[in-house]
Amino acid sequence: MKKIFPFIMMTVLTTNLFSSNPPKKLLRHVVMFKFKDGTSAEDIKKVENAFADLPKKIKTIKGFEFGTNNSPEGLNQGFTHLFFLTFESEKDRNDYLPNPDHKAFGKVLGPYLDKVMVMDYWNN
Repeated sequence: MKKIFPFIMMTVLTTNLFSSNPPKKLLRHVVMFKFKDGTSAEDIKKVENAFADLPKKIKTIKGFEFGTNNSPEGLNQGFTHLFFLTFESEKDRNDYLPNPDHKAFGKVLGPYLDKVMVMDYWNN
């Protein structure tokens, strides 16, 4: 048994490393917010919760996570929150953008938003 375990582990690792199936291409949608000065923690939490509810309402969102900046570099230019969504296709992303639930979220966000930055990319 001691000699077969390393063989099994090497087989599994080699199969995964040299698989002929490349990782699935996914479309990432990155959204960063800078809130208006004076926006309360309560209002920011309301925005976070409303955004976090979107994957439950919009089925084309295949992945979602968010967080707040903690970089020590000081290069965030006032942007504090980053939301990271995953879509399987540009069609899925394009269906998400005008979705009524996404538009309703925009109305929750609007009064508190100073600036937004959005970038989309295909993972490599």
